Amino acid sequence: MQTLIELLTNMAHSSTEGKFGVAGIFIFFIIIVATACYRIKQNLENEKHH
Repeated sequence: MQTLIELLTNMAHSSTEGKFGVAGIFIFFIIIVATACYRIKQNLENEKHH
């Protein structure tokens, strides 16, 4: 959590390329979490049908 806070703080003082890089990291992280939640939901639905 502290790492994320440092990233956001440093992003405010960063160049445009740095801001896009940090935004990319956050987008990638969100995609990973969303995919994991989707797969867990799919597995739970498959177990209910069996």
